Amino acid sequence: MKDDLPESVKKCLDILDENVEILANLEFDLDDEQEDQLTPEMELHNLYDMTEDVAESSKLKRAEFNFSRRQSEDSL
Repeated sequence: MKDDLPESVKKCLDILDENVEILANLEFDLDDEQEDQLTPEMELHNLYDMTEDVAESSKLKRAEFNFSRRQSEDSL
């Protein structure tokens, strides 16, 4: 019984890790949908700037997610 406990705890932690990743992805998707807005008659330089902003935002979100994942792995 004592030998089974650590293995079952590991399985529970694995399940939690998977669910945290799924929830984080859902949160990012919802945030992205809320930020989506149409702006009529944009100039080309505005579109270029917007593209750079989106790319930077995506990199930041990915970095935040990776940082959170590493911290959760380190706490185990």
